[in-house]
Amino acid sequence: MFRHIITTTNRPTYITNAALRLKHFSSQPNTPQESKKSSTLDRIMGEIKADKERLQWRKPIGERPGDWNSKLKAFEDSEQTSDYIIMMQKPINLSPSALKEWWRKRNERVEKHMQKYVQERHEILGPELAAAHFILYRGGAVKFLHERGWMRANEDGEFNLPNKYHPAYKVEGLRCDNMTLYYEGIENLRNLQEMKFLSFHNVHTFDDWCLDRVSSSGFPKLEVLDMSNTSCTVNGLSCLYRIPTLKLLIVNDPKETLEFELACSMLQEVIPNLKIVDAASIHDL
Repeated sequence: MFRHIITTTNRPTYITNAALRLKHFSSQPNTPQESKKSSTLDRIMGEIKADKERLQWRKPIGERPGDWNSKLKAFEDSEQTSDYIIMMQKPINLSPSALKEWWRKRNERVEKHMQKYVQERHEILGPELAAAHFILYRGGAVKFLHERGWMRANEDGEFNLPNKYHPAYKVEGLRCDNMTLYYEGIENLRNLQEMKFLSFHNVHTFDDWCLDRVSSSGFPKLEVLDMSNTSCTVNGLSCLYRIPTLKLLIVNDPKETLEFELACSMLQEVIPNLKIVDAASIHDL
C-alpha cells in the first residue's frame, strides 16, 4: 500500500479539497432531533427577549422629554433601595409618634455615619490621639499615661490636644459613661497599647457585638472593664477570654441569673486573676 505524501507541489490542492469537504458537511441538513432542539431554543430565547422588553421600567418623571426638573432633585434618593421602596408603599402616617420615631431613626443613622472609622484620621493622629479626640468630642473622659487627672472637654466642647501624631500621648484610661456609642464607633478604639481602664457604664447602645469588638481590639494591658447598665448579655460575656490581663470586671449583678453566674465562673477559670463585682459596690461609693 502506498502512502499519500503531501509534497510542496500538491499542498495547495490538498488544502482546497479539505475545505470543500468541510463546507459540504456543514451544508448537510440537521437531523430531526437537532432541528427540534434548535427551534425550541430559538423560541425560548425569543420569549425571554420579549419578557425583558415588556418588564423594562419606564423613565422616571423628570427624565422624559418635556418634563419639568425641580431644583430639589439633588436631595432625592437616587439609589432606590428596598427600604425606600417599602416606605413608599406604606400609607403616610403624620401622627406625632410616627414623626418622632422617624426623627429618632434619622438621627441614629446620622450618628452612626459620623462614628465610622476614618483611615485618614488615624494615619494623621495615630491610634492614641485618634481615640482621645473621638471620646472627648462626644463628652467622654481620657486619662493619659503619667498624668494624674482625667481630661474632659469644656462647656463649649473644646479641648487642647495636638492635631497630628505625637509620641508623648499614650492613652491609659477611657470613660465612655453615658455616651451614645454604636458599634461603628468602637472601631475607633483599638491598638491602645497602654490602656488599663475602660468604662462603658450606662451606655445603652453597647451590646454583645460591641463587647466582642472590644475583646479583639488589641489592649495588651487592659485590667479594668466596666460593662454595667449596658445591653450586654451572657452571650457576649464569653468573648472576654481574649483579654487575659483583665483583673476587674464590673457588671450589674454577677448572680443575676444562674446562666450568668455560671458564665462568670467559667470566665474566672480561664482568667485566674479576674474578679467580677456588681456595679452597686463600685458606683455607689
